[in-house]
Amino acid sequence: MPYAEPGYGYPARGQAVVNVTDGKVIRLFVDDDPFDMRRGRLHHHEQRLDMRDGVLRRRSRWTSPSGSTVTVELERLVSLTHRAVAAIRYTVTADEHPVAIAVQSELVANEPLPSVHPDPRVQDALDPAFAAAGQHTRGDSATLVHRTRESGIHVAVCMDHETSGDATVRELRTEVSDDLARTTIRAQLAPGARVTVVKYVGHEEAGEVSVPGLRDRAEEAVNDARRTGWDGLAAQQRATLDGFWHRADVVVDGDDGLQQAIRFALYQVFQSAARLEGRSVPSKGLTGTGYAGHTFWDSEAFVLPALTYLEPAAVRTALQWRHDTLPQARERARELHLEGAAFPWRTIDGHESSGYWPAGTAAFHNNAAIAAAVCRYVRATGDVDFERDAGAEILIETSRLWASLGRWDVDGGFHIDGVTGPDEYSALADDNVYTNLSARENLAAGVAAARRHPAVAARLGVTEAEIEVWSAAAEAMTIGYDAELGVHAQSAGFTRHARWDFDATRPDQYPLQENFPYVDLYRKQVVKQADLVLALYTSCDAFTLEEKARDFAYYESLTVRDSSLSACVQSIIAAEVGHLDLALDYLDEASGIDLADTQGDTADGLHIASLAGTWSAIVAGLGGMRETDRGLRFAPRLPAPLRRVCFRLTFRKALLEVDVTADRSRYTMIEGERCAFRHFDEEIVLVAGESVTRSTPAPRVLGPKPQQPPSREPKPR
Repeated sequence: MPYAEPGYGYPARGQAVVNVTDGKVIRLFVDDDPFDMRRGRLHHHEQRLDMRDGVLRRRSRWTSPSGSTVTVELERLVSLTHRAVAAIRYTVTADEHPVAIAVQSELVANEPLPSVHPDPRVQDALDPAFAAAGQHTRGDSATLVHRTRESGIHVAVCMDHETSGDATVRELRTEVSDDLARTTIRAQLAPGARVTVVKYVGHEEAGEVSVPGLRDRAEEAVNDARRTGWDGLAAQQRATLDGFWHRADVVVDGDDGLQQAIRFALYQVFQSAARLEGRSVPSKGLTGTGYAGHTFWDSEAFVLPALTYLEPAAVRTALQWRHDTLPQARERARELHLEGAAFPWRTIDGHESSGYWPAGTAAFHNNAAIAAAVCRYVRATGDVDFERDAGAEILIETSRLWASLGRWDVDGGFHIDGVTGPDEYSALADDNVYTNLSARENLAAGVAAARRHPAVAARLGVTEAEIEVWSAAAEAMTIGYDAELGVHAQSAGFTRHARWDFDATRPDQYPLQENFPYVDLYRKQVVKQADLVLALYTSCDAFTLEEKARDFAYYESLTVRDSSLSACVQSIIAAEVGHLDLALDYLDEASGIDLADTQGDTADGLHIASLAGTWSAIVAGLGGMRETDRGLRFAPRLPAPLRRVCFRLTFRKALLEVDVTADRSRYTMIEGERCAFRHFDEEIVLVAGESVTRSTPAPRVLGPKPQQPPSREPKPR
């Protein structure tokens, strides 16, 4: 990672995810004409993603320049049950005349990557990423083995094929080179005849491993897939997704677009987390090279809250990965002259990979988000084994970080200075409210974990005096409040800064970071993404409802939402303070970020955190769900355009359904033995098969509808 002016503590090396050997390439030639929609005549083309069975389908009817007409059907899946397998079923049907076709199926390594870094020295290190380590053919199958040049990860990719149909196959040939394997199938189709090629692809990776052993693993994955067959793989895919939708589906009556968007969001979040394999969820999942494939605090702050109640096993895996990277986090804390562990703001392998330290290193709040994710998971699942074996250590080491990062004033107050909160248009601020509240909860959780697990605390050298320091720091944490304005100051002195001149800012000058220097943004009242407003949700018990309404209105007038992480949070708080139309508008914006490509960057990959936030905007916003040390609570409210919202979640092994209309809420225990929760302030306990219905009071509307900066109103689909 090169710097014009390097400094102490700057990360020394960058990290990037690179495209694995591409096994999805299939090319078609019809009477020697390549199947190319830009040539010949395209009669029909349809692409469809079925989120119930997890299969992408394309169907095209096309006439070649030489006059031959064919129908081409493609079905593709990446298996959620076979960890290494993808499969494609490719069918070509002749129209009214005989045609000769050639199908070329390939493995392609070292495809050119989109530029991920402006410095050519960095880009040169990434392109090409792979060095050839072996190639192999056996019958009609082919395997390529490569090694990443920098990190030394070996990757083996194998392909094999099955053909069927009533065509006459004239040739089947496979050839390989270092970066390319190709199987060519030539066939003659009579009028109305078809040929179907099923392609099975197996991927395996490892660090220190023998090349033959890794190749054998990839080939066995393909052999296993062939034994299962396309129909078997598709049936398993459907069964896996049936189970997910049974646990996680959200029903929205009154807006078909929103219904599709929320299911798309859930599908993509599940797909990003279903096969973590000892990792966490990157910001783009595995849908693109945006952010170089890094995992940010987004994962714990936005993705894991949804997965905790939908797919808790994935949360355990993601948090276990954080625990596995504790050595790197401890090393980073020592480098920063701090105690405990400082988890990276952005990373792939556990080392900090943000070269811009005011937004990276100084954003210590990510440590509290990780700690909060641990506490949420343990509360929601009762997984005390995980807390003992991994979670307690995370809570203890992050508590040590906060105790060493903060300072005491002469009056006994505890302050955390010089940090960057979620709002990236403010940096190196003192007493950021979101950070301080999150740190307070982290410290309290560290105290509780050390006392619940004395053996863990003893192994880590925790003393009673140290625990008392954490407890005292939590009690004395400074939470800034501007009494004159009657709102919480996002950070010390923030409400005394000059307001950004929104009237002089043109719509085409957003996002501001691309048109104005940070030195100007940092000293003005302008908010990139929900910061103080995020604290109103994550530290919900720290504010009265009236304080939330005043704070929300104040920061709405400053928040420009130049981040995809903002709209879902604003939707949640807008709903809580009674502005349901605004909540729906923000929900609409968050849910359409990729389907409508509202930021113009979906080509870089999906916004997984915003998609997960869409679920939270439904469940925590319209459903009013809050889950804290005080238990599980719902306070539903429904915007007028929606007739009904119904969602399910898993809590303590109980599958609970919440069905909300304008005037009533029905709670049904689908599975499990017992579930206790509150409907507003009423305690309810359900056992298996029970259902109760309660009236839904009209929401209180606190104050006039907040106003956004000019041209920064919500962007519905």
